[in-house]
Amino acid sequence: MSEKKKKKKHSFLYQFFFLDVLTDPRARPIFIYAVLMIGVGATIYHWLEGWNWVDSFYFVVVTLTTIGYGDFVPTKTVTKVITIFYGLNGLILLLMLFDTVRRVRRWNVSDDERRAEERKERRKQRELEWKAEEETLRE
Repeated sequence: MSEKKKKKKHSFLYQFFFLDVLTDPRARPIFIYAVLMIGVGATIYHWLEGWNWVDSFYFVVVTLTTIGYGDFVPTKTVTKVITIFYGLNGLILLLMLFDTVRRVRRWNVSDDERRAEERKERRKQRELEWKAEEETLRE
């Protein structure tokens, strides 16, 4: 296998498993925050609801990712209130993670729009040049 193919394959796997995001020093605080949110949430639900650890982690991840299957439901008033704020925090956390991936991988909509505008301008300029050449050839 050539060096280019190895590098390309490595790059795909590197991005597929989000290693590019995980190794970025600016993204680490967000991932640390996510891990802490999952750990603290699992501990709270394990302690207050009496669920086992696997069920607590499962509930926390399903809630933070806004999936919400409904197979585990808080039964106590205090955990219902905590879940409300926890779910809102999950939305914020997801948006922060999406923005981090976008920033690290340099997916910038404004850059794409700017490049499209530049291409359009170059096309217009070429068309004007072609028309000017045609007119000079006619004369």
